[in-house]
Amino acid sequence: MTRFTPAELQAARDRLVPDVVADGLKVLFCGINPGLMTAATDHHFARPGNRFWPVLHLSGFTPRLMKPSEQRELLTYGLGITNVVARATARADELSPEEYREGGRVLAAKVERLRPTWLAVVGVTAYRAAFAERGAAVGPQQRTIGSTRVWVLPNPSGLNAHWTAATMAAEFVRLRTAAGETAAGSVMGDPSP
Repeated sequence: MTRFTPAELQAARDRLVPDVVADGLKVLFCGINPGLMTAATDHHFARPGNRFWPVLHLSGFTPRLMKPSEQRELLTYGLGITNVVARATARADELSPEEYREGGRVLAAKVERLRPTWLAVVGVTAYRAAFAERGAAVGPQQRTIGSTRVWVLPNPSGLNAHWTAATMAAEFVRLRTAAGETAAGSVMGDPSP
């Protein structure tokens, strides 16, 4: 992995990172917003301490541990990545309530256009702020966006210490099961592994 100086990371502040999306995905994962490492590399969940990629593999969504630089391969498994707020910051607490609300509106429009089966927001606080759902908890939500169902997953940031990789993976497995997926992206009932 490329090493960045603090100045190079700060230069990535406010950059936009392209989504990894396609029409009709099985699951569209939605981060809070890009971190500076993500913005510097253009690879989602790129910070070394972020557990998104290991948990995605541990939960059986991918057949192997992928690197952030391989993010486009997710599309072959019917998976994609976007964010609630597009602008990169060092920390999510730098985002304003207005940015979250506007991000929720933009995200809803994107989901209506792309029509994934599931929208999986990784971060309950971001979901609550974006959709004004103060009582939301990790798990499936009542809300739908068009025909898309919504699931809230734990934030995979290394700062979210009360969730281990194993407990996060268990929640990701619940979503994978609800999405009708067997391990490594094969559809249930398909004889392939």
